[in-house]
Amino acid sequence: MAEKRFPRAVAMLTLVALLGIAACREAEDGEPFEIIGKLFVFNYRVATATYLVRLAPLRTMEEGETAVASFEDPAGGEDIVVRQKIWPKLQKVTIESPPLRCVVKDRPYKVSIRIEAADGSVRQTIETTMTSSEDQSILPDKPLVVGPVYTPNPELAGHPGGKLPELEKLPCPSDSDGKQID
Repeated sequence: MAEKRFPRAVAMLTLVALLGIAACREAEDGEPFEIIGKLFVFNYRVATATYLVRLAPLRTMEEGETAVASFEDPAGGEDIVVRQKIWPKLQKVTIESPPLRCVVKDRPYKVSIRIEAADGSVRQTIETTMTSSEDQSILPDKPLVVGPVYTPNPELAGHPGGKLPELEKLPCPSDSDGKQID
């Protein structure tokens, strides 16, 4: 009786192994990454707003891959392009833009991310939009602190909210209602 169970057990283990290999193969053939987080980061202390996108790999990453993100510039003009090497051993890829101007609450901004192989070929393109829950006008005009030990910014003396009445600001494009954004 034990002799009959042994071939069945081997057949079952073989079937399970083949299904496991097939499942791995499907994952390897699919898209390399998915977006697991995207937001605007408003850093009140240093008076900056940035885009932040987080990707998770859906397959084994290869050496030499690069993420190239194109963010719509809220101030108008050319897209902001960020190139970032993808490190195969990391479980997530975080892409952050340089500081932005003119971010408007509830307005969708276009974001495009290309995953490039070491030879420069495009492995994946991700198109999405990002919408801020806040308007950039909530930020102070200048950083509240300077230096490595967070020394209060002397330019803001007498202006605890960080708003400088005499500061001439660069103009921002109008939003869809024609309102000028600060």
